[in-house]
Amino acid sequence: MSIQVENISKTYGQQLALNKVSFSVKTGEIVGFLGPNGAGKSTLMKILTGSLLPDSGIARIEGLKVQGDKIDFRSRIGYLPENNPLYPEMYIKEYLSMVAGFYHLSDKKKKVDEMIGLTGLTPEASKKIGALSKGYRQRVGLAQALIHNPDVLILDEPTSGLDPNQLDEIRKLIISISAEKTVMLSTHIMQEVEAICNRIIIINKGNIMADGTPAEIHKMAKGAGQQVFFSTQEKIDIEILNVLPYVAKVEILTPTEFLITSSIENDIRPSLFKTAVDNSWTLLSLSEKQQSVENIFRELTK
Repeated sequence: MSIQVENISKTYGQQLALNKVSFSVKTGEIVGFLGPNGAGKSTLMKILTGSLLPDSGIARIEGLKVQGDKIDFRSRIGYLPENNPLYPEMYIKEYLSMVAGFYHLSDKKKKVDEMIGLTGLTPEASKKIGALSKGYRQRVGLAQALIHNPDVLILDEPTSGLDPNQLDEIRKLIISISAEKTVMLSTHIMQEVEAICNRIIIINKGNIMADGTPAEIHKMAKGAGQQVFFSTQEKIDIEILNVLPYVAKVEILTPTEFLITSSIENDIRPSLFKTAVDNSWTLLSLSEKQQSVENIFRELTK
């Protein structure tokens, strides 16, 4: 396992930030670490990078204890903190060369040029960091996190404050570099998780509330029933739909399109299909609408 977290707890005074948190992450996974503000996301990431010690429990990176083998485990991690601290008066190449020196890389110039190309910084390579847009500053942060070729990449709110174009670019970059690395990113942007993550961990008040693939997380919604898009070629009498067994609500989207919510989690599509056939309706659409990660997040953290 690339990341192992075993019964990690952390308090700040009387406030419990993490409560015996445990999970493991395999190589190649992109894990979205979700939670409301104050849930414990950044605290755990600081513990994983060795900048904060837990009160109890053990964290390991590539089998190395985070608290113990500090020099060894830190060489395995690339870290982009939430505020992305940079030196605005330094040039991009100057800054990355300095970071490469921290890791005693043998060919700093070659590695700096490689990172500039990988992270799409080439058009801005001659500029000072202070002259860069938010998106390009995030790229510099990713470049410094990757320059020593770490096994594990930990990103704390990597797309915070980016415009839609910058968001798309950073997402593609994270996906492209994740093939041979473990990526763990914290965010409260649901679209972020659905766009790039193949696993989701939801934390609330220091406790893990859910852990699984996006498909597994979608199945965790409780009490909302099933939602089905239903459309026909002709206008229909929606009272026929309203009186069907287990139909809780029929929402009219257009005169021929409806969003139907069931009162149970069982599949109501067979019943809707049979109703369309019995009434000689021309059925154009009959598809289930998945619960969004956002709805499930709200349910687990409200």
